[in-house]
Amino acid sequence: MAPGKNSRGDGRNLSNYCSTVPVAVFVAFCLVGIWIVMSSIVPVQDSVMQVSDTIIEVQNIANQTGLRQFEDKLGDIQEESARRDTQTPNSQSESNPENQDDQNETEKVFDTTAEDHQQEVIRDISGRKNDLEKGLGNKIEGSYQVEHVKETSDENKSDESLGDSELGTENSMGEVAQQDEIISETEEERIKQNPQSNMESHENSLASKEGTSIEASTKNGAWSTQAAKSWHDKKSQKSSISIDNSKYEWKLCNTTSGSDYIPCLDNLKAIRKLRSISHYQHRERHCPDEVPTCLVSLPKGYRSPIRWPKSREMIWYKNAPHTKLVETKGHQNWIKVSGEYLTFPGGGTQFKFGALHYIEFIQKSLPNIAWGKRSRVILDVGCGVASFGGYLFEKDVLTMSIAPKDVHEAQVQFALERGIPATLGVMGTKRLPFPGSVFDLVHCARCRVPWHIEGGKLLLELNRVLRPGGYFVWSATPVYQKDPENIGIWNDMGTITKSMCWDLVVIANDKLNGVAAAIYRKPTDNECYDRRWKNEPPMCSESDDPNAAWNVSLQACMHKVPIGVSERGTIWPEQWPLRLEKPPYWLNSLTGVYGRAATVEFTADYRHWKNVISHSYLNGMGINWSSVRNVMDMKAVYGGFSAALRALKLNVWVMNVVPIDSPDTLAVIYERGLFGIYHDWCESFSTYPRSYDLLHADSLFSTLKERCNIVAVIAEVDRMLRPEGYLIIRDNVETIDEIENMAKSLHWDVRFRYAKLGEGLLCLQKTLWRPTKVETVVSAIA
Repeated sequence: MAPGKNSRGDGRNLSNYCSTVPVAVFVAFCLVGIWIVMSSIVPVQDSVMQVSDTIIEVQNIANQTGLRQFEDKLGDIQEESARRDTQTPNSQSESNPENQDDQNETEKVFDTTAEDHQQEVIRDISGRKNDLEKGLGNKIEGSYQVEHVKETSDENKSDESLGDSELGTENSMGEVAQQDEIISETEEERIKQNPQSNMESHENSLASKEGTSIEASTKNGAWSTQAAKSWHDKKSQKSSISIDNSKYEWKLCNTTSGSDYIPCLDNLKAIRKLRSISHYQHRERHCPDEVPTCLVSLPKGYRSPIRWPKSREMIWYKNAPHTKLVETKGHQNWIKVSGEYLTFPGGGTQFKFGALHYIEFIQKSLPNIAWGKRSRVILDVGCGVASFGGYLFEKDVLTMSIAPKDVHEAQVQFALERGIPATLGVMGTKRLPFPGSVFDLVHCARCRVPWHIEGGKLLLELNRVLRPGGYFVWSATPVYQKDPENIGIWNDMGTITKSMCWDLVVIANDKLNGVAAAIYRKPTDNECYDRRWKNEPPMCSESDDPNAAWNVSLQACMHKVPIGVSERGTIWPEQWPLRLEKPPYWLNSLTGVYGRAATVEFTADYRHWKNVISHSYLNGMGINWSSVRNVMDMKAVYGGFSAALRALKLNVWVMNVVPIDSPDTLAVIYERGLFGIYHDWCESFSTYPRSYDLLHADSLFSTLKERCNIVAVIAEVDRMLRPEGYLIIRDNVETIDEIENMAKSLHWDVRFRYAKLGEGLLCLQKTLWRPTKVETVVSAIA
């Protein structure tokens, strides 16, 4: 009996063994198949990665698809706050020791409370509907998609860029997998404690299909919008061109401005209909009724811009071939022609012997200005070629240089080509597109603005944007020349500034340049206003919001200085650079745009973007950061993206844009020592073509599709972006797919694509391609 039993047992073992062999062979073939597929996805330059490591990393990502979205969840600061608190310092990139230190310092803010409220935050996230933009994150995918497109073989691409991409892709994939593992461990611990409720709560959070937009939920709360403040309800500007993802036919703009076309400033059709131009109405924005979908041509002979800091001194002449300023301002050392370059000696009308001397002269005249400490964000009105702002970088000062597109052709274009912040604007009939009380100092060096006329109406606009206790530096001929005209202007300015309660702090002489500067200070309380014997200029009514700035008419009045302990403007911001990271005191009593305490969101937003940039943007996306200088964040919230770039010591500046239908957080951005502007992305931006090296759009395009022609928006992106510049988009997969199709029709290179759980990340690079066809119908500016 026993031997027979053994025989049957041996037979079963042999049968199992035989059946195991085909299974093993099948598994082997599957592994080979996976290897082949991965080989086709991974770029050629990334082939140095070990195949086994790659498969393991990708499997780690795939295993976590039901637990979290990709490492930098699109805009969800609530989840980001909870998620980052669960991570250890080891999750930071070891190649960024400075970022490691910054992360440790920032984490101290949460050390005392993270353990207590971490579970509360997670439960809050799971139980609430998604507060991202409408439709974002609604589509849930059970699989992932990673596509890193190989670098093009264009001979103009640098070896350095290729090398950065090779190293970066490996680091990026490894870091994503590492972060997924960390979050997985935390989530698994929660699930073990209460598996049923936690899993259901998490799935409900992901599957929520009734997301309420941030904008809609905050219009009546602490964060209003410019659209609500100004009662400006821009109608959807739908172009007659149909939107077909499968086919796009691009044409060159048929305009008299050629390669310098700015739709909202070059609309001659609208300008000719103006009844008056006495208040510079012809220099203001007049956007065409139908948003252009054409592409702007390149100047003949255009080439990649010279890199900063060399660009501060010279640019390629053919990139901005204008010589009028050379002819009219050459003797003042604004600009000169030198062979194939335009050179900038650093001079200006009031500082022809150099901006640096002039900057030191202002500091010595009034030490309290304290460049780069007390005075961090300033406004330079009538900036010329922005040499003043360009050299203030050496003092750690950020300057918003502003000038109109006028007879001094291309001054702002020159500034941007040099890598200096500047924007087109005029003090005419509308308020400047900035919040109230945000600039630490306003500067005008013979800026050609008639401050003394009409009761100082334009000077009152400066008073609106100037911070209480801030300074106005005015170096112009009325300060030091004694002819009858200048004496009359000086007397008028004295009367107006005194009635505005501005103190004339000092009049200083610059012997080298033969000029003088008058420095005024805005009051910090309402005592002077209250004791004026005559209410001229009048105080603004309480219903007039000083922060309402988009498409709002100038008001000849003054707003009272805030006096409440929790009001913005009662206390000067922390000295730079502490103000970059520390939440403003007036955020303590506010709820943030995502529903949690504003100070918590502020800090979490900053940590979020430092992690995203250091882990994803700096490496692995094919971006050559050495070529990036001018950056725009098309939908800034707290300015965390800009602040993180600064903290990581990237040699860039960022124009933070707060869309008019988004929560009005622009004052927060200024408070932390950064700057920005309001804008409606259904219209053209007030800048020259080819102004920016990198545009960043986080959860923007999916909301724009609801009221704008997205083709026109992409045409505007193409207009603003320099050839070889980059566009980074974070949005839902549907929007990512649509933008990618348009980008391919524009012959742009896809540098990086990542999609997971209905959300995606896309990095594109513009090329030199331009269409051969030209619009048959002449546009509104012709």
